[in-house]
Order: sequence, then structure tokens, then C-alpha cells
Amino acid sequence: MNETPPASAETKHARAARLARQTREAAALRANLQRRKNQARARTAAQSTDEPAPQDQPECR
Repeated sequence: MNETPPASAETKHARAARLARQTREAAALRANLQRRKNQARARTAAQSTDEPAPQDQPECR
């Protein structure tokens, strides 16, 4: 007769709070990853339109 007691309201509340926190953290991580990807794309696009690299330019003395 090993019956598990029903989950208390406090346990349900703690579980709901933990799930909400995990959901917020996951959304923040996804947003951060997307922002970093966008920044990397912008850098790549900017580099492809920049002037030639210094080694390609004539040397000034």
C-alpha cells in the first residue's frame, strides 16, 4: 500500500514557477543567440563591402 500523497498546492506553485522561469530563460537564450547571429551577419556584410585589406594597398613611407 504505497500510495503517493497528492501534490500540495505549494508543490504545484513551485513547479509552475520553475517552469515559468525555465521558459523565460529559454526565450532569453534564443533571443541572445539570434542577436549574436544578426551581429555576425552584419559584420560579414560590412567586411565584404569594406576597402581592400591593408596588405592589398600600396605601402606608404
